[in-house]
Amino acid sequence: MDARRTLAVVQTATKPREGQVRHNMQATPPVLSGPGSSQDVLAEILRTGAQQMLARAVEAEVEAYIDEYKDEVDEDGHRLVVRNGRHRGRKIHTGVGTVDIEQPRVNDKRVDSDGTRFRFTSKILPPYLRRTKNLEEFIPWLYLKGISTNDFSECLQRLTGNSTASLSPTTVVRLKEVWSKEWQEWSRRSLAGKRYVYFWVDGVHFNIRLEEDRQCILVVMGATKDGKKEFVAIEDGYRESAQSWKEILLDLKHRGLEHAPALAIGDGALGFWKALAEEFPTTRPQRCWVHKTANVLNKLPKHKQATVKGDIQDIWMAEKRDHAVKAFDSFVAKYDAKYPKAVACLQKDRDELLAFYDFPAQHWQHLRTTNPIESMFATVRLRHRRTKGSGTRVACLAMVFKLAEAAEKKWRRLSGAELVRDVLDGVQFKDGVKVAA
Repeated sequence: MDARRTLAVVQTATKPREGQVRHNMQATPPVLSGPGSSQDVLAEILRTGAQQMLARAVEAEVEAYIDEYKDEVDEDGHRLVVRNGRHRGRKIHTGVGTVDIEQPRVNDKRVDSDGTRFRFTSKILPPYLRRTKNLEEFIPWLYLKGISTNDFSECLQRLTGNSTASLSPTTVVRLKEVWSKEWQEWSRRSLAGKRYVYFWVDGVHFNIRLEEDRQCILVVMGATKDGKKEFVAIEDGYRESAQSWKEILLDLKHRGLEHAPALAIGDGALGFWKALAEEFPTTRPQRCWVHKTANVLNKLPKHKQATVKGDIQDIWMAEKRDHAVKAFDSFVAKYDAKYPKAVACLQKDRDELLAFYDFPAQHWQHLRTTNPIESMFATVRLRHRRTKGSGTRVACLAMVFKLAEAAEKKWRRLSGAELVRDVLDGVQFKDGVKVAA
């Protein structure tokens, strides 16, 4: 519809009649919402235009249907497909507000071979449609971002501008069920032809309100041959056991993953490392320096933690492996006498902590920690605090999947993505620099 005609319709609908002009001038002037008033007018224009366009589209659909069967008549020559007034008006909640619509009624007297009456059903406006698809997708996302199911009615009223709009918690639950189906389809997708140069792995625990045991979500993130990060697996496991991780890795193989990643980054406490050695023995382990630093500091008095943290940073920030080894030896000599538990915690994973030096220096910032996964789970934890945990394990898993899917779109590629193919081809690197053949 032409924008000027739409504006004229709104202006005509709000214009006072001649006999009311003087009275309205003496009355209290209408209250506008300050800076947002122009947006309210625009919203009304959009709603009115949408309503009229929808009405015209449905009218055209009905006319086309009737015209298609205009030659079909009964024994008395009366047409079998005719208009028959209008259905009772209903409200459709859309992204531009609530639209009132009265759909034309069609009387179709035709019958098929088994005696069943034909019925006209609008493809534009199905009989039980109450919300447009974009709202149906938006509603579960409101829940995902922390809106309680009991607060949806108020949220929907503000969204659509209709004070009578409502949405039951049961309806929200039904809409969220789509997530579980999406996760199931995603978790069964084929991985044939996929190549991952790096894996990041982690396990995160959640409280489930309707169950006694805590749930552990096991996550695998991978870097593709193009340097893009993506989730490879999101599964519900039993704690962080080696058996649970083994089942995940076996499933990846079963779905077509033929090539092992060159390096896997994770926390040292995971049962993942035992499973990795069995299923992908050629993949080198890299311990997360953030987790390791936290574990070491927990074994020290608070007044020493700031100093020790700086000494640990001198190790993993060294430009070359030899410099890192010297800083490592210096740390051991400095703190072993007084804080042997802290030193032992760092010492036991020396080789795994320094593995990143054998990969491109451009990738080091990505390889030293599991931060890509940790940052995503920070959003999940926030959602759990807002709702005091998910009700079931399935709901929690589905929520993690959808939040992960959203976070994945914002990830940046690996720095030096062009070097990924060199790593996959087995090119050697020393101190982050390619070794000449």
